[in-house]
Amino acid sequence: MTIQEKIKELRALLEEEEISALIIPSTDNHFGEYIPDYYKVIPWLSGFSGTDSTLVVTTDKVALWTDSRYFIQAEAQLKDTGIILMKMKVAGTPSIVSWLKKVLPEDAIVAMDEDLFSYQEYSSYVDALYPINTTLIEDPFDKIWKDRPSIEFKPVRLLPEDVSGESIASKHKRLYDKLYGLDEDATLGSLAAELPIAYIISSCDEIMWLCNLRGNDIEFNPLALSYAVALPDKICLFLNLDSLDARIESYLYEQNVVIYPYDEFTSFLNKLDRKYVRMFSGNRITAKNYFAAMENIYNPPVFQPLEADVTVRGTLASMKSIKNKVELEGFVKAYAEDTKVWNKLMNFIEDNIINKSEEEYYQSPITEIDLANKLIEFRRECPDYISESFSPIVAWGENAALPHYELREENPTVIRKEGFLLMDLGAQYSYGTTDTTRTIAVGDFTDEMRDDYTAVLKGMIDLSMAKFVHGMRGASLDILAREPIIKREKIYRHGTSHGIGHFLNVHEGPVSIRMEDNGVLLEENMVLSNEPGIYIDGKYGIRSENTLLSKLWTKNDFGAFYKFETLTRVKFDEKPINFSMLTKEEHDWLEDYQSKCR
Repeated sequence: MTIQEKIKELRALLEEEEISALIIPSTDNHFGEYIPDYYKVIPWLSGFSGTDSTLVVTTDKVALWTDSRYFIQAEAQLKDTGIILMKMKVAGTPSIVSWLKKVLPEDAIVAMDEDLFSYQEYSSYVDALYPINTTLIEDPFDKIWKDRPSIEFKPVRLLPEDVSGESIASKHKRLYDKLYGLDEDATLGSLAAELPIAYIISSCDEIMWLCNLRGNDIEFNPLALSYAVALPDKICLFLNLDSLDARIESYLYEQNVVIYPYDEFTSFLNKLDRKYVRMFSGNRITAKNYFAAMENIYNPPVFQPLEADVTVRGTLASMKSIKNKVELEGFVKAYAEDTKVWNKLMNFIEDNIINKSEEEYYQSPITEIDLANKLIEFRRECPDYISESFSPIVAWGENAALPHYELREENPTVIRKEGFLLMDLGAQYSYGTTDTTRTIAVGDFTDEMRDDYTAVLKGMIDLSMAKFVHGMRGASLDILAREPIIKREKIYRHGTSHGIGHFLNVHEGPVSIRMEDNGVLLEENMVLSNEPGIYIDGKYGIRSENTLLSKLWTKNDFGAFYKFETLTRVKFDEKPINFSMLTKEEHDWLEDYQSKCR
């Protein structure tokens, strides 16, 4: 079926239900960044393969909203489809709500899948779209997507306490200490301590961390599809029972974890005893499961039946983001392995591209795919290597102008002996997760490219050298990475930094460093990326990325002060550096860093 044929079938289905428009997100019922193929509706329906987008289908129009990382990619993939590209955060681009209000009459009905929108997001749409009606529906694509992939469940592995650094029982106790305000760093909620809390968790990475488990149900992320409800005396875990072996079941039982089938989660919420106050981890609960959790409540209730999470962006997510000593040792070990891989890859590039003559090289040129495969070949030499932590980005020339460039298996790009090659690579080891980007010169480059490269490097170094006081958030530090680039009258529109999980999601919340404030404090022992860039459409892209660890610098009467330690140990290409642009402090940092990369 063509894209137009698929859209036509969907419209016919919506017409039967008297639905005027359908909002389709690029997520799943766990709100993950990487999702099972079963939920990849937007790529199937539109041809757009970016990971962050929303598609809206009306009776006569289709529009796709995505952010700046995917503008160029979306323009190419949506060409000739009739789908309108909406560039988020660009002046003149309407929001989904304002666009729908413009193209629909007031008596229209806008539908959303009950299992793909959080209750919070659904409620927001209800209020914002009024007087247009908003309704929840079951997944409509089972009826028209004939060869839709099935959801697969794979074996679950136990993460031993000598790797996780803490037992499930200890994490469970700490969680409830924070929920009831018994932890000295907790933000006290309004609940009376005698009311039992049911802490409802939909995010798989939070569940994996809490229960010392890892899975393989999601590409690149070591997650098992799962739900959980933490109660004061136990944890109720919902996953595929066939994915567990007897040893794991025994350990979970010892830690007061009760196991249920994955597909019984909604019915469990529906029957949850009315004595529990429902609390949702970071408000990440689908509308379907929210209404199920509210079902078994007195009407009117004898007490407030739900309470907002006491921590900004979620208590469990916050706990997970602060790494313990054992987890940090795992990160150091993982980055040591990554150093070996990067050194081998750099040597391969030197020997097989840079140092060869034009005539010799073009007799047997190397493609971007060739380098990605060589990378994985080197990674597999380590017995602790599990998988990549995201799809490898190996982008030469103009391809690197796409921040989230996707490699092409068919007609792969040949790397030419000119300009820049950008490589953004990461791995999952059994004790840690890595994410590193380097841009290297594989041939001649212009003065503008040299100065852009140096500006990006300056921004990365300046953030690496930051000192900051407890109570600051990521948005306060973002300008350190952006200022050298802004001074060149350029800007990158993605975040400067994201959190990194411990043998978990490479893009981990809630901590980040970006222009927008997300309300999350930078705390000691957080692991996060540092990745400024410059992207020139149709020409080249530059990004330099290291991984940082926030550490205590000093403590005095004014408070606790932090600094960053760099975990990554991969040399920067010095050929494109304009050293006259570096301050003495930046030059000294670079010299010291390069000396440690062996």
